[in-house]
Amino acid sequence: MITDLASQEKVIGVKQSRKAIREGRACRVYLACDADPAITDPVSDGCASAGIPVDMEYTMAQLGKACRITVGASVVAVLRG
Repeated sequence: MITDLASQEKVIGVKQSRKAIREGRACRVYLACDADPAITDPVSDGCASAGIPVDMEYTMAQLGKACRITVGASVVAVLRG
């Protein structure tokens, strides 16, 4: 649930998220529905390969706000606890 993002351990951004996916540390990934597909498609492909669930229901502004940052976020990876 997006409202839980503020309290969960996570990484924000494409580079950090891709690294977490590659290292098997991500358990769920949020991709902004209004982000550039050139940015989000490789992340989505990595999630599909790793069997990580992807949520694409939210905008960059909504993800940024949920993570308590002042800018939009195109990718947020929730880390395993």
